[in-house]
Amino acid sequence: MYIDFNFSKRLSELRAQKGVSARDMSLSLGQNPTYIHKIENGLALPSMMGFFYICEYLDIEPSEFFSHNISSPAKLKELMEDAQHLNREQLDHLHLIVKDLLKSGGKK
Repeated sequence: MYIDFNFSKRLSELRAQKGVSARDMSLSLGQNPTYIHKIENGLALPSMMGFFYICEYLDIEPSEFFSHNISSPAKLKELMEDAQHLNREQLDHLHLIVKDLLKSGGKK
């Protein structure tokens, strides 16, 4: 299951979704400026604690990092948090919109 998982590529995708440079992310994590660059280029892997800090920085759960079927976990989490404040009718409308987007090829 995880044999074909590309840690470096997933980190790069999630960092890009957050809209932050590898250097800025490295410095925000209290690491040297090339820390994330080295991980994304397959030259290093983070420690377990480093991985948890990366997930916290990206605002995702560690399991979401490894989920092949969730392309934008932080956005999905944000949507779910917002949806909790909707009433039943609003949720029904949102569900119909999502179903319509999926039918029209909106799934990426």
